[in-house]
Amino acid sequence: MSTASLPLLAPLFSSAAMRAVYDDGAMLQAMLDTEAALARAEARAGVIPAAAVAPIEAACWADAYDRVELAEVASRAGNLAIPLVKALTAQVARTDPHAARYVHWGATSQDVIDTATMLTLRAAIDLLIGDLTRAIDGFAALARAHRDTPAVARTLLQHALPMPFGLKLAHYAAALARDRARLKRLGAEGLALQFGGAAGTLAALGDKGLVVAGHLARELALPLPPAPWHTQRDRIAEAASVFAILCGSCGKIARDVSLLMQTDVAEAFEPAGEGRGGSTTMPHKRNPVASAGALAAAAMAPGLAATIFAAQVQEHERSPGAWHAEWPMLPTMALVTSGAVAAMVELAEGMTIDAARMRANLDATHGLVMAEAVTMALAEKIGKARAHQLVEAASRAALASGRGLREVLGENSDVTGHLAPEALGRLFDPAGYQGVAQALIDRLLASLDQS
Repeated sequence: MSTASLPLLAPLFSSAAMRAVYDDGAMLQAMLDTEAALARAEARAGVIPAAAVAPIEAACWADAYDRVELAEVASRAGNLAIPLVKALTAQVARTDPHAARYVHWGATSQDVIDTATMLTLRAAIDLLIGDLTRAIDGFAALARAHRDTPAVARTLLQHALPMPFGLKLAHYAAALARDRARLKRLGAEGLALQFGGAAGTLAALGDKGLVVAGHLARELALPLPPAPWHTQRDRIAEAASVFAILCGSCGKIARDVSLLMQTDVAEAFEPAGEGRGGSTTMPHKRNPVASAGALAAAAMAPGLAATIFAAQVQEHERSPGAWHAEWPMLPTMALVTSGAVAAMVELAEGMTIDAARMRANLDATHGLVMAEAVTMALAEKIGKARAHQLVEAASRAALASGRGLREVLGENSDVTGHLAPEALGRLFDPAGYQGVAQALIDRLLASLDQS
């Protein structure tokens, strides 16, 4: 997804801040920042004259270049760095022909493109971590507020057991916290300078190659890897995997919320607002807009990641095609991931929850949701197999007659002979059959501090 080619659609699937990171001008500036840093690093190492640095730096501003022309030439040259270096050299030559001789000294196109990719990836990671922290904090606050709110736990989309709604919310916060931890590890371990020269040996710099590489890494605040990684693409693949997993986490939450918003369920809702979630024909609609965006990202991310995974297979020291396939894919992954995370912020900070409706839905099956609670209590008296048989038969009878399960069980002497009416009644309190749910909420919330 290019924000230049799809300006009408881009806001639907990405955050404004991420669009700024991957704007054509920002990407171009990252490449020029690499060229300026290279000149400083090489001057410090004594490879180029110190006097060449200022003229090169002065020319390293994206607004000085015609992006349309660069793109057209790049389509013939094979990558954007080739026409950019040519244009940069010409720009420097206008003020200092001698300094122009040292533009891009000893580097190759892939060094500039890959390093710019690392710089923009770092900015993308920082943005995502910031938004994720807001979403995590929001879901954690909701979990604390609703830790005692009884709700239906659903398995295979059917009523299963009662659960505190706060447990579901705490799971959301913890899942996003694990994604935040993955992003932090990616930022700490997955970023690296790319600087290898024409074939990854830095031969053009003689014995100064590693010295320049060290200076360049410090200039750009990027880790210096043991060696150039031109066709070793595991770092890019790891970034794609982290983004895809994060989109999946957001998609799971969005799926839940969209189901909870169904008219027939109506337990939780996205934030409301003028013009939000409406319909062109049905004025009563309140559609799950944020959830739809996150679900779209979750649908797109695996395919985008698959392309990047396939592009890991690259020939020798420079690849024709596989490397090129990464260029649109990774930015698009960052963009759609930002949209998914932005949707989580909206949900976490603005979701409304109808506790009364949750209780009504718990009662909708007339006690059937408590069938396991009765079975386990009865099993202690007569064994699990016999208890299961009795409660299953009572459940079928309750459904057939439209009566409550408690009433049907209360008429069965095989049940009442072991469970007094008061004991049977207590088994139909949803708050009394939650196991260690409260401890689990505490454990999940405590895990947030570890991410």
